[in-house]
Amino acid sequence: MLERLKKKWEVSTWQAIVILVVFACTGFTVMFLKEPVLSLIADKEERSIWFTVIYYILILPVYNVVLLGYGFIFGQFPFFWKFEKRMFSRMTGNKKADSN
Repeated sequence: MLERLKKKWEVSTWQAIVILVVFACTGFTVMFLKEPVLSLIADKEERSIWFTVIYYILILPVYNVVLLGYGFIFGQFPFFWKFEKRMFSRMTGNKKADSN
């Protein structure tokens, strides 16, 4: 599996491991921030399914900023900046930006 990621991302073994660590740190950070942030907005009993849907839509920019932050800390900012540009170009359907 690591070999496939190295080939796909065009990175060394060490870089692939660091990139996976960055994704893991970002996921844990967002997970640990969820409950305190939501508690500031509404009590657990007051949250509906729509509240959860809106949360997941709004967390995307936060996740991306945290991802870039960890990417910078771990010395992989160029990889994650390119990753973010590619992801947003795919989300917006901009094929021209996706090829960069």
